[in-house]
Amino acid sequence: MMKTEREFKVAKYKSLDEILTEDPLGILKTLTAAPIAKTEIERLIESFQEIIEFYEIKGREPEPDQSNISEFSLHRRLDSLRESPDKIEVLTKYDKYELLKPQAKEINSIDDIFNGDDLNILGDLAEDIFRLKNVPKRKIINKADLIGRSKVCRDFDKYEQQFLDVQEDLKKGARQQVDFTPKQLNDVGSYFVYRGVLLYLESVENLGKNDIRMADGRTRIIFENGKESNIMLDTLRKNLVKHGGKSVTANKKHSDKDFIEPFMGVTPEDDETGFIYVLKSNSMDENIASIANLYKIGYSKNDVAGRIKNAEHEPTYLMAPVSIVGIWQCFNMNPQKFEQLLHNFFGKTCLDLDVFDDNGKRHRPQEWFIVPIEAINQAIEMIISGAIVNYRYDQESESIVLR
Repeated sequence: MMKTEREFKVAKYKSLDEILTEDPLGILKTLTAAPIAKTEIERLIESFQEIIEFYEIKGREPEPDQSNISEFSLHRRLDSLRESPDKIEVLTKYDKYELLKPQAKEINSIDDIFNGDDLNILGDLAEDIFRLKNVPKRKIINKADLIGRSKVCRDFDKYEQQFLDVQEDLKKGARQQVDFTPKQLNDVGSYFVYRGVLLYLESVENLGKNDIRMADGRTRIIFENGKESNIMLDTLRKNLVKHGGKSVTANKKHSDKDFIEPFMGVTPEDDETGFIYVLKSNSMDENIASIANLYKIGYSKNDVAGRIKNAEHEPTYLMAPVSIVGIWQCFNMNPQKFEQLLHNFFGKTCLDLDVFDDNGKRHRPQEWFIVPIEAINQAIEMIISGAIVNYRYDQESESIVLR
């Protein structure tokens, strides 16, 4: 019997391997899913991981060795990351070897000192040392005439006593030097320490946003050495990050006194200005539900019950329903400052947890504290009486103790 053409083609394959091998159109090949594009943050983290891997293998940071292109590239990348506050904020949790911390520059000469003066605190001192008198030289025109430069502060007498008072507060412990974070530059009228020099951020003009949505504008900065500068706020921010700058806290006794005084002598005729409230989470998430003594301390100018009715859809409430534990009415004062004083008092117990909203965006709530409700009640009473200035919260004993 003669075979048909179709029968002949089927009969020619002796095994499954032959069928798979002779697949000229690729019909039987497994389709591979197209790779998912990485986000900008994922690419940033991945690039930093390469630096970490280099450190783990070599036991040191990548060096500017131009004979080794790969290492030189990692060195430049690390320097770039250290100068970006936004990138540091994203990468801090991955920085297990503290590679992003500002690196102290080795000082071997006068030039090293002046070359490291990014904020020009030394002003024209460098030029004074090396200037040749009575020798004519070509005039150099600086086209970037808007670049901030430090100069002698003509009205320094207005600020001199302030600097002396701040230095005295630091000695007595009434103020503290804390690690600088970019958001602290939002507080005009604050003090910072740059390369060992105390500076005062007096004002910011033409305040707006830079390319990465950070506050920026032309500053007036007064230095304790009698100089002043008008550099851009973003330049100050970058240099404080780069050189491990510090923020100087407010004088606690003075700020507490300013806050407490409005509580004294409250009468029924006084104006109600808002509410301080304490909430407990009803989250079913084990990461939250397993935390004992977890409470949110907040303020509201309106009805608290109405404020929390949509809690399960708001990151500030941990994306879950909440219960009201306590509400305090405020009179003749700013309830937001009341709240801030409580946050500062219990600051070291603040919850450190990422929460994702309904759209998958990451948030980190700042108003949840791991502290017994009895201590919260006690702290509120002490604020009202004014006794809070003599006490602190002790995490080990979970109680309020004398300073």
